[in-house]
Amino acid sequence: MQLSFVNALLRPRAHLGLRASRTFSTVSCPPVTFSRRTVGRSCLASEVTNPPLRSSWLYRRCYSVFAQRKPAVLHSLEPRFFSANTFQAAAQTSQLPVIAPPLVGRWLLFSSAMVFAVIVVGGVTRLTESGLSITEWKPITGIIPPMNVDDWNVEFEKYKATPEFKLLNHSITLDEFKNIFYMEWGHRVLGRLIGITFVVPLVYFSLRKKLTKSMPAQLTGMALLIGVQGFLGWYMVKSGLEDSIMDTPGAVPRVSQYRLAAHLGTAVVLYAGMLGTGLAVMKDWKYASGRPWSGSSTMNWQDVLSNFVVKRFSRLSKGLTALVFLTALSGAFVAGLDAGLLYNEFPLMGGRIAPPLDELFSSAYAKNADGSDVWWRNILENPTTVQFDHRVLAMTTYLSTCLLFAYSRRPAVRALLPPLARTSVTAAFAMANVQVLLGLATLLYLVPVPVAAAHQAGSIALLSTMVHLLVSLRRPGLAAQMWRKAGMQAKSSGL
Repeated sequence: MQLSFVNALLRPRAHLGLRASRTFSTVSCPPVTFSRRTVGRSCLASEVTNPPLRSSWLYRRCYSVFAQRKPAVLHSLEPRFFSANTFQAAAQTSQLPVIAPPLVGRWLLFSSAMVFAVIVVGGVTRLTESGLSITEWKPITGIIPPMNVDDWNVEFEKYKATPEFKLLNHSITLDEFKNIFYMEWGHRVLGRLIGITFVVPLVYFSLRKKLTKSMPAQLTGMALLIGVQGFLGWYMVKSGLEDSIMDTPGAVPRVSQYRLAAHLGTAVVLYAGMLGTGLAVMKDWKYASGRPWSGSSTMNWQDVLSNFVVKRFSRLSKGLTALVFLTALSGAFVAGLDAGLLYNEFPLMGGRIAPPLDELFSSAYAKNADGSDVWWRNILENPTTVQFDHRVLAMTTYLSTCLLFAYSRRPAVRALLPPLARTSVTAAFAMANVQVLLGLATLLYLVPVPVAAAHQAGSIALLSTMVHLLVSLRRPGLAAQMWRKAGMQAKSSGL
């Protein structure tokens, strides 16, 4: 009696289309998602001789599905799951443009850090007078240093033919030559590593469609700039290997200050581009994921960036960034002419605010017969004028940073600036103070290598704070705006 009752409960219902049989039959069931595990469309139902031993749980499941017949909705789009993956799910249900993931941003920041390192290493190479130790440019085979005594002797003989050896280092030994050789070799190898670690991921991200619409062109330009950097580096070194230096009375073997400035300036532009793009990618991703813009959960970026005060602050920030770059570029002329070894006092120069006018604009530097080039040649070729210009630019940069910081502290301005912008301008002010102290120490102590290298690194660090300031006042990218809008709409509709 009990078995008959149970068998009646387990017997398939006629309206479900389940055919009773003593053989195996397949029942078609729609997919059911249970925490990312999906039951297939066919449920295997067995009819065996002994009814109580049938798979009753499978019948109940099929019955439940057919009886209720709810529309199939992926569990990953239910509200309680969507709250944690709002924007990723929205991207699957909407036609949204490609937005670069954080991995792209981290790669760009890593690349900028490597460029920062190669700038510092290049400064040390110049300060230790190691840049002319390698007399050839071999982009491929040059990565392998001399491996035995014979190889070292070959390289040493090549160096002995240079004006630097004949005029300055004629008593240098092979071991001392190895020290300056490895410094220049390390600088070149680091440059090659930058090229490899930038170009290979660039190709990968481009093929995998991980870059926004405008990024491939920008990053390809950076990749080409890396190649130009390699050429400029050799073009600069070549200027210090010319035999014409031997024919100039009192000449000192050194690279052209023009080529040095071009080499450094290109590296700084490349660094700023990588850093700014990497920061923009990271901030766009955060904004697209629903996080606050520029560190503020209460500010609307349209209202902030359209405000007259913020626009003025942004223009001042861009002007200060250009001034920081120009000051760093003038430092390349100081280094190229060894102008830091003159007038090692501050704030006076020879007991005066400025050197005599006939010293600042000496006619000895003019090459045209009419002297029409005397002013710009003194500015770029006269060590006294070059140091004076660098002092003026440095103090102008410092005072401008102080004024911008003071302006940002005004209550009316402070209330309008986003938190990240206020943090960036404070960091710029702090770094400007450190940079001034490093510059004074470099001048007063006759350009010691560690301090001078720190001074060059400080200029790039100051530029980094200004780049971050500009990025914090940047509007989100179009792709980030669309992702955020789609995510908000999806979240509000409760997919």
